[in-house]
Amino acid sequence: MSNESELRREICRVGRSLFERGYAHSTAGNISARLADGYLITPTDACLGFLDPDRLAKVGEDGVPQNGDRASKTLALHRRIYSADSRAACVIHTHSTHLVSLSLAGAWKPDDLVPPITPYYVMKVGHVPLIPYRRPGDPAVGDLVAAKIQAMRAQGTPIRAVMLERLGPNVWHDSPSAAMAALEELDETARLWLMTVPKPDPLSEDALEELRVCFGASW
Repeated sequence: MSNESELRREICRVGRSLFERGYAHSTAGNISARLADGYLITPTDACLGFLDPDRLAKVGEDGVPQNGDRASKTLALHRRIYSADSRAACVIHTHSTHLVSLSLAGAWKPDDLVPPITPYYVMKVGHVPLIPYRRPGDPAVGDLVAAKIQAMRAQGTPIRAVMLERLGPNVWHDSPSAAMAALEELDETARLWLMTVPKPDPLSEDALEELRVCFGASW
């Protein structure tokens, strides 16, 4: 985004789009974005479908409020994600029905909520670790997520999303629209996995390698 005002409007546009298409409901979920001098984040108990650009909370790099309404209680987690991944410019958290349902049913593997069943999931999302349940706003979640980001990067498979058990996904990218697109792909893959019986086999190792070579996938 070229300036803060434009970024504020984009956060509201993305929030409204997620709400109107059923990816977010009620006052569940939040969106933040990195600024040169701090962060913007949706206010606590705000509905993503009815955000006001002027009321988004702005906080400094130290987390101290500067203007706007009171920041979402997940600010601490978002700041840990930004600190752990320099690529992150926007973080989106929702309580997606399909993804929460999948976390209740059981993740495919601890570091993979769903298997690599479609090429676009592999290319656009990648591995999505399951973070064990903690109450909303628990500061321990930030430690768990930051540690997982670092561990996955160390093994050569950097991530751009985690799933908080029983709560929902946190997805980050280089812009609000890109984070929204990754969230959509993640949710669609969870829906496919839940509705398909019998369960499909994951893509073969040869197919995954082809996606790595052709598209730079980090699976």
